[in-house]
Amino acid sequence: MTDLPQKPVIILVEPQLAENIGMVARAMANFGLSELRLVSPRNGWPKKGAHSAASGATHVLEGAVLYDTVREAIADLSFVFATTARERGQMKRVFAPDDAMKEAQGRLGAGQGVGILFGRERTGLENDEVSLADAIVTFPVDPKFSSLNLAQAVLLVSYEWYKLATGGALPFEGGRQSPPAPREMVTSFFDYIETELEAVNFYPEDKKPTMTRNMRDIFHRLEMTEQEVRTLRGAIRALAEGRRLRKP
Repeated sequence: MTDLPQKPVIILVEPQLAENIGMVARAMANFGLSELRLVSPRNGWPKKGAHSAASGATHVLEGAVLYDTVREAIADLSFVFATTARERGQMKRVFAPDDAMKEAQGRLGAGQGVGILFGRERTGLENDEVSLADAIVTFPVDPKFSSLNLAQAVLLVSYEWYKLATGGALPFEGGRQSPPAPREMVTSFFDYIETELEAVNFYPEDKKPTMTRNMRDIFHRLEMTEQEVRTLRGAIRALAEGRRLRKP
């Protein structure tokens, strides 16, 4: 008995274009999936052009397994999803991609093999093929244009799997690289900029208190870092010194 897969298996039923298979492999690799099964791809396998479309996800393509029928491709799996954009009139549970992957995670954790069927580029899955699945996955798309590219559909499901499996951690953070400026640094900056503005008669008569408070509020909303205060202070110093140097 072969070992059951530890992640969802992507199964493409009679895919037509090599580029689509390659892009599916790329989408899978983006989100940590690697087991690809192909059911009777048109014009056989391997296909010229698949590797270039995969953009480096060659391990997925090289590990792809060929099957003659959907029945054979899902024979070792315990639970199968069928993807479709159309209501098929079959009494099956219907999942959005995120809920489908939660179901998949639970079943995989219990030692079950899980597969996801994707149909032909033009016509999707046939009703008899959908009938072989335990549940349906469909996508919340605009009903006026519900058609998804094959790789797009695989990417949406793969993304939800990876987000669930990893907790949705981003590869990097865009946080501050400098600590927040301490209050003493900020108030010193206020003193400096207000002095320089007063030196060039920026404040209209009797409006300095109001304008000063408004400007301070602007900088407070920025929640400046130490580096930002130093940068702004340096820029103002350069302007002030340049003005003084230009004086005749």
